[in-house]
Amino acid sequence: MGLTFRGGVHVADTKNARKSKIELFPAPEYVALPLSQHIGAPAKPLVKVGDIVDKGQMIADNTDGLSCPIHSSISGKVLSIAQDVLPTGIKTDYIRIENDSADRLHVSVQPFNKKISETSSDEIIDFIRSAGISGLGGATFPTYAKIQSAREKVSTLIINCAECEPYITANHRLMLESPEYIINGMKILMKALGLRTGYIAIADNKPDAVNILSDIASRNRMVEIKVLKTKYPQGDERQIIYALTGKQLPAGKLPADFGCVVFNVETCAVICNAFISGMPLIERIVTVDGDCIVTPKNLKVPLGTPISALIEYCGLKKEPKKIINGGPMMGTAVFDVNLPVTKGTSAILAFSEKMLSKKIQACIHCGKCVGACPMGLSPAHLAMFSQKVDMDRCEKYDVMSCVECGCCTYICPAGIPIVQYIRTAKGRILDNRKKEQLTKIAKQSDTPSPKEYMGRAATAGRKIEKGQKEE
Repeated sequence: MGLTFRGGVHVADTKNARKSKIELFPAPEYVALPLSQHIGAPAKPLVKVGDIVDKGQMIADNTDGLSCPIHSSISGKVLSIAQDVLPTGIKTDYIRIENDSADRLHVSVQPFNKKISETSSDEIIDFIRSAGISGLGGATFPTYAKIQSAREKVSTLIINCAECEPYITANHRLMLESPEYIINGMKILMKALGLRTGYIAIADNKPDAVNILSDIASRNRMVEIKVLKTKYPQGDERQIIYALTGKQLPAGKLPADFGCVVFNVETCAVICNAFISGMPLIERIVTVDGDCIVTPKNLKVPLGTPISALIEYCGLKKEPKKIINGGPMMGTAVFDVNLPVTKGTSAILAFSEKMLSKKIQACIHCGKCVGACPMGLSPAHLAMFSQKVDMDRCEKYDVMSCVECGCCTYICPAGIPIVQYIRTAKGRILDNRKKEQLTKIAKQSDTPSPKEYMGRAATAGRKIEKGQKEE
């Protein structure tokens, strides 16, 4: 029996690309690289229009606070540095580069020149930052910052190989095809964190990956394989930590606060590749699948490649009703197929109307959403309060602890889009908090403190006295 957690759902397998080996996607005619592909401040351009850039060259960075560098995924000419306003109203900056097909490597693409055993934690962190590596599990938190915040706090390193979302098989293929990169990337992380052992957590629906990594781990005392029960959302870091350690993370707390840190399996492999080859994060593995796709594939894609190019490469057998970036449970709808693949793109799924149609009915109060919620919430109540715009009750029922995994929506027999209502409520609460904070700041600035008031009175008194003397 695999390790597991409370709640969750058993989703349909639908791993159609499971046997599709990772293919190198041909470099496109141009790439559009967003300057914000990570949590934190957007990177700032280091190039200008007309510059000739090389593959692997750092083209944007921001050293002010939390951020992550961006590197060119092709060699070519910078066509534009422009700002696009997305339909959501969000402004996004892109650097567009035209491919010259020369595939020139930048001079900075050099392997790490020291043995890891002789390297300090700070040196590893600096190299990972310069390689532009952010978490490839979906959150895109800068990896160097995650190591910094966990260093000297954690005793447990977990490599997340669960890949619990339906359709996505990118991590599974990586484990089968490049297990040494995963193990060696894990060792680099352990050196940076000052740890001697770490866990690789794999769901039991991937027995071939379990066998391969177990064989390598058996020759290495630093790595231990843990098998998880196949259930969604086993890949969520709160659930994976509970399954392995029994520790429950309350809302507002980070894994490091409980001695744990979790990294995605592809992040490990990219770290290893950067140290071996010197190549920064300029490409990632993307699963292309869905009932509209002719041949589901796992593709290693240059960042900045248009999503439309991936769909065309795999073929369409019918016009999709919706295209999703990521998994069907937590992914986001793609409103423009010309948008690029970014560091956070794990899958592109094309679905027909048949796969999406679900008639919405009234809640029958069956309680299935309560049993499925891995956070122990009451999703049906939260959805009802959100519809009534009762934010006080939403907060009372702890809506902000929802991880938006989608278990409640998936299992609801009435087809109610519960997560959608919960997201709306969370957005309203955050907006209200911002308004309250701004109002508080405004009042504080208008009302002087007693010390300021006495100071102002003394100044006014001196002015009056001075005026009287001048008269």
